[in-house]
Amino acid sequence: MDKLARQLRDDALKIDCTISEELDERIRASLQGITPEPVQKPGATARPAWFWWASSLTGVVAATAAIVIINVQAPEPRPVAENPAVTPLVLPTIKWNAETAVLTSPLEQEIEDLQSDLKKAEEAVKQDIDRLF
Repeated sequence: MDKLARQLRDDALKIDCTISEELDERIRASLQGITPEPVQKPGATARPAWFWWASSLTGVVAATAAIVIINVQAPEPRPVAENPAVTPLVLPTIKWNAETAVLTSPLEQEIEDLQSDLKKAEEAVKQDIDRLF
């Protein structure tokens, strides 16, 4: 950076330019004529209490109008005629016979027994579903 800064200074010194009096006066006048704008703090503008009442009343009227419009335009519910051809689906009740597990053999044998019981139950459920449909 030092080399760049030095090169820029040298180049600036090599610039030979004369400024006319008229241009110098215009630049000076424009620099002196500029004044910074005063900083204005944004203040909270207090609104009268009737603004709150007006907005609340407007919200209530709008909500009431929406409810009335929706209720007026809603079609009356049609009575549903029962179709005698459709029978309701009746699911069979399952009798659960839960028993406490008693470990009488090694755990590997118990796991194999449980897996075979699950397969039997799965096949029974598939057969029941096939019979229903």
